[in-house]
Amino acid sequence: MDATTPVHPPARIAVAGVGVTYGLGGPDAVTALAGIDLDIADGAFVSLVGPSGCGKSTLLRVIADLLAPSTGRVTIGDAAPADLRRAGRIGVMFQQPALMPWLTVADNVALLDDLVRTKGGGATGRARTTPDVPALLDLVGLTGFGGKRPHQLSGGMQQRAALARALALDPTVLLMDEPFAALDEITRERMAFELMRVWQQYRKTVVFVTHSLGEAVFLSDRVVLMSARPGRIHRVYDIDLPRPRTRETRLSDAYLHLVGEVGRGLYEVME
Repeated sequence: MDATTPVHPPARIAVAGVGVTYGLGGPDAVTALAGIDLDIADGAFVSLVGPSGCGKSTLLRVIADLLAPSTGRVTIGDAAPADLRRAGRIGVMFQQPALMPWLTVADNVALLDDLVRTKGGGATGRARTTPDVPALLDLVGLTGFGGKRPHQLSGGMQQRAALARALALDPTVLLMDEPFAALDEITRERMAFELMRVWQQYRKTVVFVTHSLGEAVFLSDRVVLMSARPGRIHRVYDIDLPRPRTRETRLSDAYLHLVGEVGRGLYEVME
């Protein structure tokens, strides 16, 4: 991927009637999700929030084709998630950066794209381009760190490297499961601004799981509030704050009002 040229493939995510039951048919069956219907527009940034155990990460795993739904289906554009996963068009970030300690930062960034090529992953309608690793490192603020090993980076820098690795796939969608949860508050805020800057350049379709209501409101076009298990969609909030968002956005009355609105909804589902 050329890190200087925005790529904007169609990536509308349609979730229709999705349910997930662990141990289906057994005496200890647990229903994690029930009747999830959600439409995410191409290029949108959508956050999932809700109480612990409500199925946010489960829904993300279904969209990523890391977990098969018990009921319902997911499509991304006109394709099944499995097709995009095999083609390396789904980028995923987790709470931990999961960098290979024996590889340099540059090699870690290129790793997933190399694996897709080795396995002969298809391009789902467009040819793969070789990722420009130095440009990606520059994009995420890691210029000059390509030759370092992960243990030589701070936690925030390791997550920057994980973000560059996900972007190296030139993904159609970027799925993020609490990627900043383990960071201190200052680093977490800095990473939120970095993510916002990258998203504004590439406009990937992003689904972002977080427990921070402020983070969700600041980053998102829409915030999806889920109820306690079995997870259902309680309410969807449209976040009409102007972009680009800045530190002043976090101090505005409109931002604080929206955080309060989502917070009141969270109290409702926790009662």
